[in-house]
Amino acid sequence: MSNFLLMRSMVITLENEDMDCLVRSVPGMENFLRIRDLPSFCRASNLTDPNLQYVKNMTRQSPRAHALILNTFEDLEGPVLSYIRTKCPKTYTIGPLHALLKSKLESKTTLLQSQSPNSLFEVDKSCMVWLNAQPLKSVIYVSFGSITVVTKEELMEFWYGLVNSKKRFLWAIRPNLVTQKDGEGQIPHELVKGTKDRGYMVGWVPQEEVLAHEAVGGVLTHSGWNSTLESIVAGVPMICWPYFADQQVNSRFVSEIWKLGMDMKDVCDRVIVEKMVNHLMEERIEIFMKSTVEKARLAKESVTKGGPSYCNLDHLIKDIWLMSMTTTK
Repeated sequence: MSNFLLMRSMVITLENEDMDCLVRSVPGMENFLRIRDLPSFCRASNLTDPNLQYVKNMTRQSPRAHALILNTFEDLEGPVLSYIRTKCPKTYTIGPLHALLKSKLESKTTLLQSQSPNSLFEVDKSCMVWLNAQPLKSVIYVSFGSITVVTKEELMEFWYGLVNSKKRFLWAIRPNLVTQKDGEGQIPHELVKGTKDRGYMVGWVPQEEVLAHEAVGGVLTHSGWNSTLESIVAGVPMICWPYFADQQVNSRFVSEIWKLGMDMKDVCDRVIVEKMVNHLMEERIEIFMKSTVEKARLAKESVTKGGPSYCNLDHLIKDIWLMSMTTTK
């Protein structure tokens, strides 16, 4: 979890900083981490910023922890984990959690095959029927998660970019995604037609099923950690548009370190969206697929019986049991 190191380093940025300047004070990230890649709470104009102070106070309690339990896996963040273990030797990597859950329950139940246990909202499975009718790896799935909000202007830039790319797209637009809903006016004809021809919009989708569908060739994501791990397990390359918190640094790792996609942070322009969608789905699809297939293999191996995350969960359970036995004596 690279954000653990960032929080311990507590790098602060000021409004007049060069956002592309490299940050040299975070161990292991000296050569690729820019100021614009720092978590959103680091973009503070002064040291008394309430959010910054809250994070600082909370993370400085970390040395008191007996252990760390992290939703990641060794083959994804090995160098970062090695440094973390110099500060907290008992660090349990048990991720990707959604894949580990399926692995643990695979032989006991088929319930997870028909439900979406991680959904925060009611899913609309009509999108699966639409996906079934699309060609192999032809669809880009678009979702900005459960918290991100966009303005009407930003929505329109993404919409135009997707339609102008001439690629098929499935877009999850939850009811509270867009601000400034009053006085929206009519949707331009070219967007209505373009969406009817090649797109499908829905309130909420069974994301794990969508990412695993053979028609999906890419995802435009907010780079939330859960969505990032789900995309990695599914082997789907990403276009990252981070919103807040850890998402900024997640997107940098996706593009610069893991080579699983492209980073579009701090940009919301229809021309850039169009170019990146075409770049992901056409020009670099073979390169990205090679990287994503390999990372997906490593992720799945980590949660299968005998894999690092699978075993780490067993070790964690045993250690918790031993701790409870010690405290009761």
